[in-house]
Amino acid sequence: MQEEIGSKREGPEPDPDEPPKKKAKVPEGEAGKLEERLYSVLCCTVCLDLPKASVYQCTNGHLMCAGCFIHLLADSRLKEEQATCPNCRCEISKNLCCRNLAVEKAVSELPTDCTFCLKQFPRSSLERHQKEECQDRVTQCKYKRIGCPWQGPFHELPAHESECSHPTKTGTELMGILGEMDQNHRRDMQLYNSIFSLLCYEKIGFTEVQFRPYRTDDFITRLYYETPRFTVLNQTWVLKARVNDSERNPNLSCKRTLSFQLILKSKVNSALECSFLLLKGPYDDVRIKPVIHHHCFSNDTNETEYVLLPISDSVECNKLLAAKNINLRLFIFQVQK
Repeated sequence: MQEEIGSKREGPEPDPDEPPKKKAKVPEGEAGKLEERLYSVLCCTVCLDLPKASVYQCTNGHLMCAGCFIHLLADSRLKEEQATCPNCRCEISKNLCCRNLAVEKAVSELPTDCTFCLKQFPRSSLERHQKEECQDRVTQCKYKRIGCPWQGPFHELPAHESECSHPTKTGTELMGILGEMDQNHRRDMQLYNSIFSLLCYEKIGFTEVQFRPYRTDDFITRLYYETPRFTVLNQTWVLKARVNDSERNPNLSCKRTLSFQLILKSKVNSALECSFLLLKGPYDDVRIKPVIHHHCFSNDTNETEYVLLPISDSVECNKLLAAKNINLRLFIFQVQK
């Protein structure tokens, strides 16, 4: 019996070709695929999915994808609690946690299926394959600009475009489609022209503003932001911001927004008509679409209404909430009478 066991243990070792065979057979063996075992080791401890970008780890080494890490920090800010690792409950913050570059590299080399052709590629090359190389990727007709609604696999595109009826449409049929395009173009041009017109004003001021988090004195405290007083155009101002329009429990909501108001703190002898807009600061990566606001300030109307900060989505909002402070740039243009 012992000899049999010994022979079973020692049998594979003399064969020099065995390691390559074992490596090739592991993914299909009874022990499970190597990739699947790696997925369970390298996945995010919050969403249990493989990270698509940066990977952060707590002081005990538990992994979190960038999206979940930012979401945890944003939730802790809203609930006025210290953010903790979901696994070991140790404190986490941008200072305490660091990126795990080895895991990021390992994840980028793991194979994954293309959503179009279902073939496997390393994660690091999947994006390029799906955007440029995959013959089954979804694409649109080049005549989309004149109303063709077709979309389908890339390998069918030449056949469709050779038979597409839109190039033969009459000018009258195309006028409706071109009218919609002109409307969108006019809206964009109106914004740019408005900004260029404001830049021609005699009195223009801008400054970097830093929103700091505070809590209300209510029984159920609410998070709000406020900047220190700052001077622009020889006047003293303050900016305030709130989350989800001071919703009672914004941490329970998936959709998150920030709105702000501009407050004139100085006393003025006459009405002060201004245009203003907030943009991202010089060192932030948040995406903010410029929106121009107008208000006539006086001693009686020294506060604007709360207006939405034009960020693209809740993910961008979570980035701002997760930061220690929110740094933006404010422009104020005084309208000359």
